[in-house]
Amino acid sequence: MLRVREVSVHFQTAEGSFAALDRISFDLERSGSLALVGESGSGKTTVALSLLDLLPPGAVRSGRIEICGETRLAALRGRRIAMVFHDPLSALNPVMRIRKQIAEAAPAGAVLPLLRSVGLRDEVADAWPHQLSGGMRQRVLIAMAIAAGPSILVADEPTSALDSVSQAGIVELLRRLRRERGIGLLLATHDLSLARRLCDTIAVMYAGRIVERARSADLLERPLHPYTAGLLRSIPPMPDQRRARLEPVRGSPPSPWALPSGCRFRDRCPVARPDCAGAEPSLAEHAIGREAACRHPEVA
Repeated sequence: MLRVREVSVHFQTAEGSFAALDRISFDLERSGSLALVGESGSGKTTVALSLLDLLPPGAVRSGRIEICGETRLAALRGRRIAMVFHDPLSALNPVMRIRKQIAEAAPAGAVLPLLRSVGLRDEVADAWPHQLSGGMRQRVLIAMAIAAGPSILVADEPTSALDSVSQAGIVELLRRLRRERGIGLLLATHDLSLARRLCDTIAVMYAGRIVERARSADLLERPLHPYTAGLLRSIPPMPDQRRARLEPVRGSPPSPWALPSGCRFRDRCPVARPDCAGAEPSLAEHAIGREAACRHPEVA
């Protein structure tokens, strides 16, 4: 349903051009689900915006993106692919009632059924965005996204600003929409636990590249790339594990204008070896269904 092949995105800035994405490739099967995870600046949102042809002016994209066999991305927005943006308050027009905003994307008479489909009451239609809670605003955005019956839903950090109860509601809503409508889901998030709850496959991104990809359970149970292992060690422990030590990934991601030679993670890697400074490792299969861009996988 979605094919991304060797996609790169360059941005022009006052300091020069840099690659926000570098030769990204992946597939999303019909009704499938894929999570892109990684630190801020890894390229997750740039991937999402590329799929809808929403990159800012001046960005240069290369490579090929096909959605249901079509490549005219701007013409596919809404009817084939739709997006739920990161901040629902800024994504909604503050001077328009909810009914009017949904009506811009929905067929005639569909506003109330759409609100009900995402678990909202009819009276929400006459509310202003500022009168709704964060979770309700997120549901409104999801209603707008599914209004034209897309095959793919792109969700960029859909729960990051919500409390745990609202997060659980959005997770269940997205699961139900996938089950009832057969929608494919592409999730961009820094939350590995959310990725596991919502997606069958996880692709870990670092400095504009995919460094590991596998089925969610396999990747989280036994990561191959040291960066993935570091992300897992940095997750706060559960309440019954208070003595467990939190181990953040040391250092910071490299500047996009000054990427290190060889492996981009090597300056932060606890198991880096001299040969990691050689040619940059490509994403390769190291076991059935397990891919990693690392010269020494499984050392994590």
